[in-house]
Amino acid sequence: MSSLLEPFSVREGPCESCASRRGCLTTTTTGTATTPQPPPQCLGPGLGALPANNYQAYGARRTLAAAAIGGRKTTHPGKAILAGGIAGGIEICITFPTEYVKTQLQLDGRVNPRYRGIGDCVKLTVQDHGLRGLYRGLSSMIYGSIPKSAVRFGTFEILSNPMRDANGRLDNTRSLLCGLGAGIAEAIVVVCPMETLKVKLIHDQRSLRPRYRGFFHGVSEIIREQGVRGTYQGLTATVLKQGTNQAIRFYVMNTLRNWYKGDDPRKELHPIVTAMFGATAGAASVFGNTPLDVVKTRMQGLEAHRYKHTADCAFQILKHEGPQAFYKGTVPRLGRVCLDVAIVFVIYEEVVKLLNNAWKTN
Repeated sequence: MSSLLEPFSVREGPCESCASRRGCLTTTTTGTATTPQPPPQCLGPGLGALPANNYQAYGARRTLAAAAIGGRKTTHPGKAILAGGIAGGIEICITFPTEYVKTQLQLDGRVNPRYRGIGDCVKLTVQDHGLRGLYRGLSSMIYGSIPKSAVRFGTFEILSNPMRDANGRLDNTRSLLCGLGAGIAEAIVVVCPMETLKVKLIHDQRSLRPRYRGFFHGVSEIIREQGVRGTYQGLTATVLKQGTNQAIRFYVMNTLRNWYKGDDPRKELHPIVTAMFGATAGAASVFGNTPLDVVKTRMQGLEAHRYKHTADCAFQILKHEGPQAFYKGTVPRLGRVCLDVAIVFVIYEEVVKLLNNAWKTN
């Protein structure tokens, strides 16, 4: 037993190899008269001292050391929540006009539609309300995007960390399940009430005499008339949409990340590569669940009373407008989501790197 432990030692002071001020597990090789002893090789900072004569503890520490240098470390949920919130706030300020146009086109019925397309929607909105009109409902999205992304990434890390292997790698099936869980969590906690308010505010602007003077006035009026339940219209459709959204996005992102790294889990992703992978994941989610997004939007609009439930909404759209109606707003949504997911993943990864330097966690 002692011969197995002899090549390893714990450096309690600053490590000569990595300059860490925390104890590191290091390797040492005994020299000879003709061959000097080489310097110790660091196996990872912050591993602490090994209990004396504890071979199991030694094995566990060595596994942790290998994971630390062999692949992507797990991200502390607190860092994921903070980084996700920052990424979500920045992203929505950049991409909201495309979300506005998408929502307007989805609210258009087949009979007497108000807009002839994306360009016409932008033109009429600016003509009637100025450039600020393209940002109607932004406040509700900002209030929602920050906690939404925080819940999404925090939940994903909480679910995925125990599922990663010794190299920090997450297999594709588990990434799909963790993404599904993250999407359901964000739908219930944040997305449904905020999306309902956003859709109602945008829908209200379509009338000749809008009722709501702003976000807080709109919220107070909706709650006064319909109660808190009024902010949870379309919950089923929202859970289905967000769950499939994040399942697809995290699955595609994780698949592409694993493919890119290959047999070298230590390989870093350049922000441009992360953005390309994120845009691809976003596009996959658009084509995969836009029909659910259309149903969700109708269930949250001011005319939601026309539908008995989510399935009835889908049936009526199919009956009166045809299957093509389930893909209304696909183009503006595609532009927004690809940009959205690319920006969020890039900012998230970069903020996590900064937090890892400033916030030391085990």
